[in-house]
Amino acid sequence: MNEQNIELIVRQVLESMQSDGYGKTSSYGAAAAAPAGAIPKTAHVAVLTKLGNFDVKEYPIPPLGDNDLLVKVEGTGVCGTDAHEFKRDPFGLIPVALGHEGTGTIVAMGKNVKKDSAGKDVKVGDKIVTCMIFKDDPDITTYDLNKQNVGGADVYGLLPDDDVHLNGWFSDYIFIRGGEFGSTFFNVSDLDLDSRILIEPAAVLVHAVERAKSTGILRFASRVVVQGCGPIGLLCIAVLRTMGVNSIVAVDGNPQRLDFAKRLGADATVNFADYPSGIEDLTEGVKKAFGGKLADFGFQCTGNPKAHSNIYKFIRNGGGLCELGFFINGGDATINPHFDICSKELTIVGSWVYTLRDYVNTFAFLDRAKKIGLPVTELITHKYPLDRINEALETNLAQKGLKIAVMGDPSLAKD
Repeated sequence: MNEQNIELIVRQVLESMQSDGYGKTSSYGAAAAAPAGAIPKTAHVAVLTKLGNFDVKEYPIPPLGDNDLLVKVEGTGVCGTDAHEFKRDPFGLIPVALGHEGTGTIVAMGKNVKKDSAGKDVKVGDKIVTCMIFKDDPDITTYDLNKQNVGGADVYGLLPDDDVHLNGWFSDYIFIRGGEFGSTFFNVSDLDLDSRILIEPAAVLVHAVERAKSTGILRFASRVVVQGCGPIGLLCIAVLRTMGVNSIVAVDGNPQRLDFAKRLGADATVNFADYPSGIEDLTEGVKKAFGGKLADFGFQCTGNPKAHSNIYKFIRNGGGLCELGFFINGGDATINPHFDICSKELTIVGSWVYTLRDYVNTFAFLDRAKKIGLPVTELITHKYPLDRINEALETNLAQKGLKIAVMGDPSLAKD
């Protein structure tokens, strides 16, 4: 018996020991026996099976339709929404394949797939990201910020589980459905991996700044306060800086985040932990950071109702506010409508996710940030392999890093 025959027998034995492909939990990497460059018959997907627990399951890769794409996942950012699902399941989706901040390489595509959602040519080997799933809803006008927003749209990584299963980016392969399903995607082969992982959250901020600009208050010379320096707040600072806003004050209670806020363009920072006596003293701290004046405009990025109540105090009469921190129901905030809104004549806008146009603008933002030396990609401080996804979510919840990522390709992981 020659060496080639022995290798074939061993491979057959290993395949017989693996999952039958219908949801059996497996060790990550068991289906990776396909030759280099070949597409395996099964894929691994991290499924949130109960609160606080993902199981990496193995499913068959469905047959590809004429309008579909199969993408080998490189990496996916952990979003605050993923953390909320992990901890509380506010959308009632369990069991669910999460992960919507992902990117990867096209390994197979249907014969009708020629261009991405911006009209750019695509081919096998190109790098892509997905955007919202619009399902041809006539009430959603993606290019008009003044009409109905995309709150009724879906997204890969927050879809109910079905017979496809490969619906989230926390996986090693994701199945992108074409045709009437309404998928949108973009060819981003010209961006590096870390930039691609940050496209989705950065688009949230590009959209928020566009909403803020619609007030007519946010300008180059504006004094801007950004409250909350998690990944969303930090990206907000970077977007503002790339657009020419020079006077930015960041407010948070985490020294690591505040330090990075300065690297991304904040002129000054205020640690609310230094003002335990209350909002009056904290407001004075913000004024001092602005040279004795209140902010012209504020971005509230925390998702904390108390923080929402506080930010009104930081903004001058006639100023503006963009609230973008609440992607789930975080509870009620207490404000005084007379003092906080009416007597100040504040202009307030809410911001919710993004549009297709915001995605295209986000590519330009990432390019601009790199050219002016903002270390945006250094936001990603941890990269976990798929089989350590529970640890990745715990790290996110414990705020032990800045941006956490889960890598579909384990060779790209790092602690």
